[in-house]
Amino acid sequence: MGAYILRRLLLVIPTLLGIMILNFTLVQFVPGGPVEQVIARVQGEGDVFSGFAGGNEDVGEETFGSDSDYLGARGLPKEFIEELEKEFGFDKPPLERFLSMMGNYMRLDFGESYFRKISVIDLVLEKMPVSITLGLWSTLLAYLVSIPLGIKKAVKDGTPFDTWTSGAIIVGYAIPGFLFAIMLVVLFAGGSYWQIFPLRGLTSDNFEQLTPLGKALDYLWHITLPIIASTIAAFATLTLLTKNSFLDEIKKHYVMTARAKGLSEKRVLYGHVFRNAMLIVIAGFPAVFIGVFFGGSVLIETIFSLDGLGRLAFEAAVARDYPVIFGTLFVFGLIGLVVGILSDLMYVLVDPRIDFEKRAG
Repeated sequence: MGAYILRRLLLVIPTLLGIMILNFTLVQFVPGGPVEQVIARVQGEGDVFSGFAGGNEDVGEETFGSDSDYLGARGLPKEFIEELEKEFGFDKPPLERFLSMMGNYMRLDFGESYFRKISVIDLVLEKMPVSITLGLWSTLLAYLVSIPLGIKKAVKDGTPFDTWTSGAIIVGYAIPGFLFAIMLVVLFAGGSYWQIFPLRGLTSDNFEQLTPLGKALDYLWHITLPIIASTIAAFATLTLLTKNSFLDEIKKHYVMTARAKGLSEKRVLYGHVFRNAMLIVIAGFPAVFIGVFFGGSVLIETIFSLDGLGRLAFEAAVARDYPVIFGTLFVFGLIGLVVGILSDLMYVLVDPRIDFEKRAG
């Protein structure tokens, strides 16, 4: 198993490098880079460069960057455009910029945001609590509810209980998470009906003055609606996955043999079927967690006014804040690859009969 893990770890390097190369290459063809973003902002603020050429407002056309490759450079001093390009590093060839960036990442230097004047690491750490809250609690809630429900649906397959719960699950799966979040806000956060839960933030303004128990309750009070909204899709998928996995195992010969020996139904389900049926469910754990943690939180964070990694990534993409984009891509890509290795280890913990080393050989 050690050799298998070592090979997987070594594969992380070329995989992560491929991810970075692909995204860096694509970004080179995306219009509206950081320099153009700054130019657009400056032009929206009026003639702030009236004193750039000696204070003369009637500067000739030769003074301005009319020859610049940037379309937004019209009307701005050419020297200013060149200074911007140098500041952002665009005075160097793309290959040199990429190699320099990856060299810095190897030293865990992810640079500083172009527009926030804060290091990428500090920025990520600042937003991390919100995303950890959504990802961790949503995944735990989905598994705690879906696994028992899926098992009961498998045992009662074809009964009215199975039919009605399947209908409810399909409806829940069909509703997009952001639409469900809006419905929760309208119903329970003062939208049109009841003001039961708060609409924004993870804590109240007086959080620091509360007792430890009060802080815990306040925290749970704030995260209830966002967690429910972000769990709905994963809940439906996991429930049906668990049910189908158990149904496949229940029909196998070893289950009939166990029943013929007089074992109780509970012993058969949780002593024999559970370990085999949970393999496919455990395999989906990384995808569920990573999906909620990184991908599915943008709209949820926006609706509930939560400042997490989802909004950070979206705002960085809109603003072309390349250090934030590539820094978070590198870190989260690395996390995703490592989590994939951990899922294989979970396979072995659940069923020691699995030997990836023999399969690899």
